[in-house]
Amino acid sequence: MGSNYSREYKSKLVSAEEAVKVVKSGDWVGYSHFAMFPRSLDKALAQRKDELTDVKVRGVCSLCEAEIAKVDPKYKHFIYHSGFLSHADRNLGDRCMHIPGMYQNSPITIREGHAYPITVAFIMTTAMDEHGYFNFSTACSYHRMLCDQADIIVVEVNKSAPVCLGGEQESVHISEVTYVVETDNDPLPVLPSDMPITDVERAIAAFIVEEMEDRCTLQLGIGGLANCIGKIIADSDLKDLGMHSEMMCDAFVDLYERGVVTGKYKNIDKCKMTYTFAMGSKRLYEFLDRNPACATYPVDIVNNPARIKLNDKQISVNNALMVDLYGQVCSEAIDFKQLSGTGGQMDFTYGSWLSEGGKSFICLPSTRTFKDGKVISRIAPYMPPGAIVTDSRSLPMFIVTEYGKVNIMGKSVWKRAEQLISIAHPDFRDELIRAAQKQKIWTRSNKAA
Repeated sequence: MGSNYSREYKSKLVSAEEAVKVVKSGDWVGYSHFAMFPRSLDKALAQRKDELTDVKVRGVCSLCEAEIAKVDPKYKHFIYHSGFLSHADRNLGDRCMHIPGMYQNSPITIREGHAYPITVAFIMTTAMDEHGYFNFSTACSYHRMLCDQADIIVVEVNKSAPVCLGGEQESVHISEVTYVVETDNDPLPVLPSDMPITDVERAIAAFIVEEMEDRCTLQLGIGGLANCIGKIIADSDLKDLGMHSEMMCDAFVDLYERGVVTGKYKNIDKCKMTYTFAMGSKRLYEFLDRNPACATYPVDIVNNPARIKLNDKQISVNNALMVDLYGQVCSEAIDFKQLSGTGGQMDFTYGSWLSEGGKSFICLPSTRTFKDGKVISRIAPYMPPGAIVTDSRSLPMFIVTEYGKVNIMGKSVWKRAEQLISIAHPDFRDELIRAAQKQKIWTRSNKAA
């Protein structure tokens, strides 16, 4: 690195305990997201509990449990917020507050003052390069916006993090940074790479892959379904696929290495695998490191439906908890319990619909089994109390269960109810027909009656 940058780096280098002294009572602190959760700074800030009151922290889908939430369950000193709840966030229970919103809109809500002002940014990064830049690694997300808005920027350097080459806004310069904190360079947290694939996921994946063509562009999310779709595509005759996805996951590495994903026929970001964050295995992180086949952008670019639609045949695949007979989709909260968030589901569902030849898929198992053995239908007559509607009934295209797929886009109320009943579990179809009749949804079954 340049001697000037090296000197500036050393002048700003402090311990985590020293760096967190910049936080004052009443501040809003922005944490970096996903696998880039600032573990050292979070731990040091938690140790200041008795010195601070009413400090609010904003994060997204952390793969680590926030220490500030664990040391202060009564919110006197810290209040931890997440824009999308991860397993670690859910483990915190009521100690994690949710901030609803579409993922693509997060930067503008901060920039335009709709959200609470970020005073301090705690951002985990890669080591500084020879030009004085710290790369945001696997979480471009809206870190650049946090840095732009914060009065104080503290970077937590982790040399184990891959350098993720970007389209734009993927780094922060030493000249902008208030303090630098070095860590033990622990490996980034990973997701299990051997998650079992269920028969239900295999059936759903097969229905989706049937709808795909050569040269389509793909968005996949987290979990067994994404991996299952990747495996089926890898074994198919599909070729020259592109990738434009908010999340980079292991399935895309498999498809790239098999020569299935090339991006040669994308209209934008040609030959690039475009994403805004990555979560997965160590193999995924190694694949991303300085790989020119990949391009990370901030979320307001990747998830912008106007940009998503520029690639033809955009395919989006997202999960749901429940769908009702009107076509409303619940993907984030049920039984008054927040489980995840809106995320980019609406962004990609709409962007795929706008794309020439594009298709969006909302996927869910047909049933849910409770701990006591009770089984209910995930195709429901209506949204029950405590279920949050993620996608309004006007938005979805394909709804998929292990019993089939239906395209409800543009269909009448009675037709979509009829379609959705046809892919419900057979044990619940008669019950759903009776519910549709009671709700005065006109169906052929109702007409016959």
